[in-house]
Amino acid sequence: MSDLAAVAAEAGLSRVMILAWRDLDDPEAGGSEVHAARIAALWAEAGINVVMRTSAVAGAVDVVVRDGYLAVRRAGRYSIFPRAAAWGWLSPADRDGLVEIWNGMPFMSPVWSRNPRIVFLHHVHGQMWRMVMNPPALGRLGEVLESRIAPPFYRNTPVITLSESSRQEIISALGLPAANISVVPPGVEPRFRPGGVRAPAPLVVAVGRLVPVKRFDLLIEVLARLRPRHPGLEAVIVGEGYERPALEERIRTLGASGWLSLPGRLDEYDLVDLYQRSWVVASASSHEGWGMTLTEAGACATPAVATRITGHADAVTDGVTGLLAGSPADLEGALDSVLSDPALRQRLGAAARERAAELTWEATARGTLGVLAAETLRRRQLAGGPPRRRR
Repeated sequence: MSDLAAVAAEAGLSRVMILAWRDLDDPEAGGSEVHAARIAALWAEAGINVVMRTSAVAGAVDVVVRDGYLAVRRAGRYSIFPRAAAWGWLSPADRDGLVEIWNGMPFMSPVWSRNPRIVFLHHVHGQMWRMVMNPPALGRLGEVLESRIAPPFYRNTPVITLSESSRQEIISALGLPAANISVVPPGVEPRFRPGGVRAPAPLVVAVGRLVPVKRFDLLIEVLARLRPRHPGLEAVIVGEGYERPALEERIRTLGASGWLSLPGRLDEYDLVDLYQRSWVVASASSHEGWGMTLTEAGACATPAVATRITGHADAVTDGVTGLLAGSPADLEGALDSVLSDPALRQRLGAAARERAAELTWEATARGTLGVLAAETLRRRQLAGGPPRRRR
């Protein structure tokens, strides 16, 4: 019996439901969806019956079996939240445990769930609401919901986040009890590893959803200012999202179309190849729970230059595995330094690879399941009964 299977058996966890806003197949899927999918797959491999409920994916079937778990994608973009509550309230006996992924909008599971439950909360969205919602009043409403209305309901719910900096942000911004918040870092797929040949000319890569929070517009401007100092510079921004037209227009306006490309989403092999060829991975994001693309690139011995924000502060050890920047000018200077100094790139890249080697999805799956198992056992002890062994 594997470690995961033993933990599940001890707690009597044979059926688990995961609630997420988006599925991995969604065009706007990002790090949160990858995180959920990897954990679900490893839990399923350990013998747990995992069902993930998400909003629908346009043009895709409603139900799909992926890596051993069932993904049910029947709700609308926003109706997923009340429908999840209805599912949970009407059929509590269908599962032994519940995982809610609080990705900006909470599912409010403490109100309706009678099962042992935990929450994945990667980071506080805060001002992100104003960046993505229109009119601004809706953004303000989202902020109030996240920071004031929802937190009191979650004070007794175990929360898992990706980094210590995110944990501190959750404590300070949402007021959730520190004792209830665990840090379980994400993993890195084994396919991300050094190999191939570095590009002969400077190559900068950035990966993420094309949405305002990633601030690719800022990164594009920084790269355009850098190119006169690095005439052969090329850049690739990988991902899809609704900001694509605006970013394409900005690239045309700056005359960068010949050296800065937006190829959309890449398959896993092309992405690994790009990381391996790149000189540096960059992120100008304003909010992250971790910065998984920085760690993936690091596993390929590619150093990072990123904004000094919550999440990045854990994904990148400043001056060791990459450089963190507090302002656009600092971001430009840090990129210039890494692109100009081969010895610095080599030192940072080697340390980034060593750091990434410490992070595995198996450890992530084990750590998250451990929190759910502990909560399940705690509830049973409070109810006066011994742990159930279902298998």
